[in-house]
Amino acid sequence: MNIKKSIVLRIRVAFLAIVLFSFAIGYKIFVIQFVQRERWEKLHTENLIDFKDVKPTRGNIFSADGSLLATSLPFYRVCIDPTIADKDVFNKGIDQLARNLQAYFKDKTVAEYKRKITEARRGDKRYIILNHKPINYQGKKEMSEWPIFCEGRSKGGVVFEKVDKRFMPFSMLAQRTVGFVNEENHGAGLEYSFNQELAGKNGKALFRKMSGGNWKPIHDENEITPVDGIDIVTTIDINIQDVAEASLRNHLASHDADYGCVVLMEVATGEIKAIANLGKVGEGQYAENYNYAVGSQGLTEPGSTFKLASVIALFEDTDINLADTIDTGNGEYEFYDRIMRDSKPGGHGRITLQHAFETSSNIAISKKVNEYFGAKPDKFLEHIQKMGLTEPVIFQMDGVAKPYFKTTSSKTWSGTTLPWMSIGYELSMSPIHTLSFYNAIANNGTMVRPMIVKETRVADQVLDRYSTEVVVDKICSDETLKKVRVMLEGVVENGTASNIKNNTYKIAGKTGTAQKLVNKTYSRTYYTSFVGYFPADRPKYSCIVVIDNPKGYQQYGSDVAAPVFKEVADKIYAQDLDLQEPIKAQALANTGVYPVIRGGLYDDLKFLCNALQIPNHTSTNANDDWVQANVENKTVVWYDRKIVAGIVPDVRGLRLKDALYILENIGLHVSIQGSGRVASQSIAAGTRYNKGNYITIVLN
Repeated sequence: MNIKKSIVLRIRVAFLAIVLFSFAIGYKIFVIQFVQRERWEKLHTENLIDFKDVKPTRGNIFSADGSLLATSLPFYRVCIDPTIADKDVFNKGIDQLARNLQAYFKDKTVAEYKRKITEARRGDKRYIILNHKPINYQGKKEMSEWPIFCEGRSKGGVVFEKVDKRFMPFSMLAQRTVGFVNEENHGAGLEYSFNQELAGKNGKALFRKMSGGNWKPIHDENEITPVDGIDIVTTIDINIQDVAEASLRNHLASHDADYGCVVLMEVATGEIKAIANLGKVGEGQYAENYNYAVGSQGLTEPGSTFKLASVIALFEDTDINLADTIDTGNGEYEFYDRIMRDSKPGGHGRITLQHAFETSSNIAISKKVNEYFGAKPDKFLEHIQKMGLTEPVIFQMDGVAKPYFKTTSSKTWSGTTLPWMSIGYELSMSPIHTLSFYNAIANNGTMVRPMIVKETRVADQVLDRYSTEVVVDKICSDETLKKVRVMLEGVVENGTASNIKNNTYKIAGKTGTAQKLVNKTYSRTYYTSFVGYFPADRPKYSCIVVIDNPKGYQQYGSDVAAPVFKEVADKIYAQDLDLQEPIKAQALANTGVYPVIRGGLYDDLKFLCNALQIPNHTSTNANDDWVQANVENKTVVWYDRKIVAGIVPDVRGLRLKDALYILENIGLHVSIQGSGRVASQSIAAGTRYNKGNYITIVLN
């Protein structure tokens, strides 16, 4: 009996507890729904709806000729509100839509895509991302024709969310110069340096948070349209850039070097036409992984290219002349407790200052600098400062290295500092700084600031146009300029860079081969360079080439860096008509020695001969547009190259362009072998043919 009473009591207590708990839940619901309603509605709204940034389209980066270096291409993320399509449209189209999605993305089965969309529709999910892989515009057009999607956003529920991706049409060309910006707004190159202009201004729009943490845009009147970024136009010439990178890469690989750079600048304006930076990333593999021309990793002891600054200081402060002689002895000379050496075994003996510079004698330059400035080193440093070498080059790109020069108050200054500084040691300069200095010599003593961006614009409207800025009005006197120009030309004509001498145009410059400091000791590894300008008699371009730590038996600037300079200079000289010396017409007239003229279009050939004052006339039977030439009595005589219907013409001696024009116009299919002018043709002249026949022409 007691047991029954105990059980009944426990049941009553449990029932009472359930009643009280139910009352508590009901009370809590009442409080939430009525007393705290506004508070919870606000939290609900804040958690599910947000006013978020809308990214603008980033501005373009153009080369000097208008070619795209970097642009933003539209891509799309495929999303859907599966609840929007009506029942018939959904049921009719879901199977084919799932098949199309599987065939396009190939990441899920047809059943998985169908289940994902169908379950989202049953669960009243208003927004799902079908695939995180973005599609391009062509993909968007294709998908817009698919079942359900073809009903559009309002009836089918499809949402193509735009996602811009940065694209470089020239792939790796000038990659580091173009640069990048990451999601944390860190980066490098032009993308980072001009990020404020390129980025544009964010817009604002309402977004609703959907299940799974995704945000769906809510289009309403409160949207703030983003302002797209503005474009920047660089000074880069794509053709020159391509030549610079290709030549640098080939020579880096052939010498198994660590890194290298090439910078080419227009003398008068400071516009950079090419800037190539390549670092070793694998065996024989190089990539643009750092801007060595500008940044701190390229800051190093320049070596012999700095000797130009030393001889300028001597010319400005003393009465020394090019013909003055210096005794360099047997190639070794002791300054206090250190021995300086020349590269020539046995030394140069007694040589002139001109010859010392041409052969890059360390001893000659150091002895003269120490002789005149040893007791007053501050005077030497004053000249260096006047040349604009102690302050960093203010450039349009971030990350410019600051040069390092000791002063007489530096703790490490000693009696050997000045002699070693005079030949480019115990100081550091970046390649672009050295180039600016040599460019000033070519520019009549005026140092201009290097420039890589010349305009910012929106469409065709120019917003900002950057002009040439002068850094130093005059780095030295005109008299000194004349002397050092002779010295720089002598380096190529008679000295360490005579291997790049040519008969077409003159180059002026200086080789550099600096031993690298490893563990506080100068090692047998080298930093090689060549810097100069061309054509030497009327400078238009200046250029520096640096190749670091070349391996093998060729480790000097003349063997490693100078050939790259010449390859770039040759290409530019061939392309830039302003650099070409005009042919003197009178020199050809009446000599009987004429350019090769074999045949072509009569009007064109006659115009050229008249312009060059070459005597010419037509034969009595020449009435056709196409002619062949023959020299008779110091006169070019034009003969008919008859084009007769149904008969294969004679195209031998013609340029490829003219031969193709003639043969294809009469209905022949042409295949080509070789290059040059037409030497032979597979169907003999005078043979009958049918339209559509094939003919092979061999050029040489």
